[in-house]
Amino acid sequence: MSTIDWIILSSTLLFIVTYGVWKTRGSKNVDDYVGGGKDAKWWTIGLSVMATQASAITFLSTPGQAFHDGMGFVQFYFGLPLAMVIICLVFVPLYHRLKVYTAYEFLEGRFDLKTRSLTAILFLIQRGLAAGITIFAPSIILSAVLGWDLRTLNVIIGVLVIIYTVSGGTKAVSVTQKQQMFIIMTGMFVTFFYILGYLPADIDFSKALKIAGASNKLQILDFSFDTSSRYTFWSGITGGLFLALAYFGTDQSQVQRYLSGKSLRESQLGLIFNGIFKIPMQFFILLVGVMVFVFYQYNPSPLNFNPSATNAVMESVYAKDYEILQEGQAKLEEEKKMAQNKFSAALELKEYTAVEEAKQQIIALNKKDSTNRAAAKALISQADSVVETNDKDYVFIHFILNNLPTGLIGLLLAVILSA
Repeated sequence: MSTIDWIILSSTLLFIVTYGVWKTRGSKNVDDYVGGGKDAKWWTIGLSVMATQASAITFLSTPGQAFHDGMGFVQFYFGLPLAMVIICLVFVPLYHRLKVYTAYEFLEGRFDLKTRSLTAILFLIQRGLAAGITIFAPSIILSAVLGWDLRTLNVIIGVLVIIYTVSGGTKAVSVTQKQQMFIIMTGMFVTFFYILGYLPADIDFSKALKIAGASNKLQILDFSFDTSSRYTFWSGITGGLFLALAYFGTDQSQVQRYLSGKSLRESQLGLIFNGIFKIPMQFFILLVGVMVFVFYQYNPSPLNFNPSATNAVMESVYAKDYEILQEGQAKLEEEKKMAQNKFSAALELKEYTAVEEAKQQIIALNKKDSTNRAAAKALISQADSVVETNDKDYVFIHFILNNLPTGLIGLLLAVILSA
């Protein structure tokens, strides 16, 4: 990274932490520290709820998920809006009427102190493990890609979060998450338009979507009852509903956000805001990943996006075999580029028979691409059984570091670290 990227990265993270500490410098009692002063507006609650649910993995993995599997993952969130309505009608009025600080205070009144204590302990264990994963997972990816020391990176991220969380409590988290969401979405939108600008001159957004569709990356809805399908409309509506009810209705990391609302109505509006905008946000992040896929139809891509995996196999006895795969992949990418140009030209001329022929050729070439990548993963596993071969988490960060201009790289890394 350049010096400018380092300055932007450091300045962005420092601003978020400093802003959170400064805005909450007057927090002096339990109501301020745990309840956030009970003065949060609905838009603050909504953004805070969305930011709490999102993590660095969201902005690293989700584009990679779309790159490999398409837009179908968005179905996972289809039950969320309905869950928000149920929580607004049942959970939120109950919590406000009882004037509780945590979801577990309700259990003490309904049952006893033992029930509350057990549930709170289980939550703390679960949340502690989740927080560790939230910090550790992106640290592994960033350390592998950037060559940073893993332990140092964990400490830096952890210390930054602890500073503004402990110093300002709930309100500090809420106000900083507003800034985080602004920076996150700004970075993602700028990246999206850069990707479109990097495509060939004759490929506009509409044609890019058709190219993605030819490779089955835009299949959003799956109404089948196939149990082998990971994401379907029905699993999103049912499983997503109950998962959202459990998470937003009883998990203190979320309950605390909307209990800081100025009134019952503000809390409810904040959750409705989340219910309305969460799916479009995830849709857009997936769309960014699909556009990265289109970009790599015209530009070279590594057989495996995890640089540690590539280094492991290239330093082993399987290096020659991997080089042969790379040579074959380079030829395949040239064929794919020619097929995409043929598809684009047929679309332009509205020669639909030629469009279908080119589409079938693209599908066949993509199958060869998948075979090559699977063979590469097998070689990597033979060379090093420990290194991560599933590279979906590395796709977006690889694109960022190798294609975006100076300055924007630092901003997007700040986005990932601050999330």
